[in-house]
Amino acid sequence: MNVITSYSEFEETLIDDEPNVKWPEALKAMWYDANGNWAASHDIAQEMHTRLGSWIHAYLHRKEGDEWNAGYWYRQANQPFPKMTLAQEHREITDFILNQ
Repeated sequence: MNVITSYSEFEETLIDDEPNVKWPEALKAMWYDANGNWAASHDIAQEMHTRLGSWIHAYLHRKEGDEWNAGYWYRQANQPFPKMTLAQEHREITDFILNQ
């Protein structure tokens, strides 16, 4: 599936071996995270020098349990430290990417 427009379509791709090469890097990062590959997701996010990259980076450090580092990246992304679950934030970020 080259173009996806919803989180449910994104979830359907999680059975694939790799994310689609045509996807934006941000979506690939969220795909790797959803597939349990934190390191691959982090590698992508730390090379994204944008607010979106910082938001993904923040989420990943929050998931890792490093709230201090996550807080730094949330500030860089101009995002508040979330009170939602990690699953909810994953969906929020992914939906944001899909709606750009």
